[in-house]
Amino acid sequence: MNIVQPAASPPLSSDLIAKFRAIVGDKYAVTDAADIAPYVTEERDLFRGRSPLVLRPGSTAEVAAICKLASEHRIALVPQGGNTGLVGGQTPHNGEVVVSMRRMDKVRDIDIQSNTMTCEAGVVLQIAQQRAAEVDRLFPLSLGAEGSCTIGGNLSTNAGGTTALAYGVAREMALGLEVVLADGRILNGLSKLKKDNTGYDLRNLFIGAEGTLGIVTAATLKLFPKPRAVETAFVGLQSPDAALKLLSISQNEAAGTLTSFELLADIAVDFSVRHGIDIRHPLENKYPWYVLMELSSPRDDARATLEAILAKGFEDGIVDDAVIAANLGQRAAFWKLRDEMSAAQKPEGGSIKHDISVPVAAVPDFIEAANAAVVKLIPGSRPVPFGHLGDGNIHYNVSQPIGGDTADFMARWHEVNAVVFEIVLRMGGSISAEHGIGVLKRDELPEVKDKVAIELMRGIKAMLDPLGIMNPGKVL
Repeated sequence: MNIVQPAASPPLSSDLIAKFRAIVGDKYAVTDAADIAPYVTEERDLFRGRSPLVLRPGSTAEVAAICKLASEHRIALVPQGGNTGLVGGQTPHNGEVVVSMRRMDKVRDIDIQSNTMTCEAGVVLQIAQQRAAEVDRLFPLSLGAEGSCTIGGNLSTNAGGTTALAYGVAREMALGLEVVLADGRILNGLSKLKKDNTGYDLRNLFIGAEGTLGIVTAATLKLFPKPRAVETAFVGLQSPDAALKLLSISQNEAAGTLTSFELLADIAVDFSVRHGIDIRHPLENKYPWYVLMELSSPRDDARATLEAILAKGFEDGIVDDAVIAANLGQRAAFWKLRDEMSAAQKPEGGSIKHDISVPVAAVPDFIEAANAAVVKLIPGSRPVPFGHLGDGNIHYNVSQPIGGDTADFMARWHEVNAVVFEIVLRMGGSISAEHGIGVLKRDELPEVKDKVAIELMRGIKAMLDPLGIMNPGKVL
């Protein structure tokens, strides 16, 4: 796998470091190598960067001063949230200065009447969820990394997660943004308005831009009524096609209350059960495929609706077995099994991962074609597909052959990408559904994106960041 490696970077002068230090204060300018280490590595250990300086601003004004000084001296910056990204977008590959947003962790405002919450970029997603719950509201964005990922990072990568089926991705949950531009100007767009037709929607330029156009410092987020009833089921069935039929039944019966519909291959479930801590298989027997589904209703009718869905699934020969969570503990156990799937692949050796999307109806055909192509390319390799069937986003991961050489397997990353992406594009899909582009998929992007779209993206980048100091080398 050809990962962009850290390159030599001119050292920052002591005078310039002192100027940056004066902006944030001595305590929040990190120069010690041991203290910098957590900011330049990431969980999967695919990317290792380097940085002479990590700045931890505590206000939008400080971020603006950092960007202004960086622009004056052409110093490259890498914005960083919870450092949970999976495509290397948050890593300083070439000695850039890291701007960590974790100190900007205030919830500035909760407006129950408008159903909005204004958060700074460093607010941890789980904290945002909790603050919404405290006022009897729901902030529905939910990810496996929600205990450490941040709102700014979620928006910068346009995160998806397990509730996108009902509520959409991060883009749909943001009404307004506050953004610091490369030259230090502050774009104040923290609007609570759901209707605002006053020109171009600048907000959407920065959502999903991975910090390459500016640094998101705060956001006004949508809140929703808190569900009165949540019911969760773990279902065993024979195939993705059967899961797709169950999804259709569920959408017809649930009338908008179906919030999650996860498709899980047996091998992915087996990895979680074998390698996870305190994880048990929810069903007595094993099946080739499973669905983890959840209904959230403002009324107390979710249980009856879920039972009706499963009953029809049994009647139509789609469902082989199912269990409905009897309490919050069992529900949490179901979701823990799902959330541990990525980590549970590590003990199995090398894993080549894909975050793709195809039209929902094409998911079964995609999995069948990709499985055949990958195993033909590398005999003995083990496809481990799972993900969000409800919106067509599948995490199509491939584990190395049992007993194989990890380095040899990982060296074929781009070969596997090529066969998987060819099938994705043939089916009208996307090579990046919710993880972003970063550096991992940067070189493939021009091959799969409309050429005019690439030209426009480069033009926007040149206009907003003419010196190329904002997260350079990422996306484009």
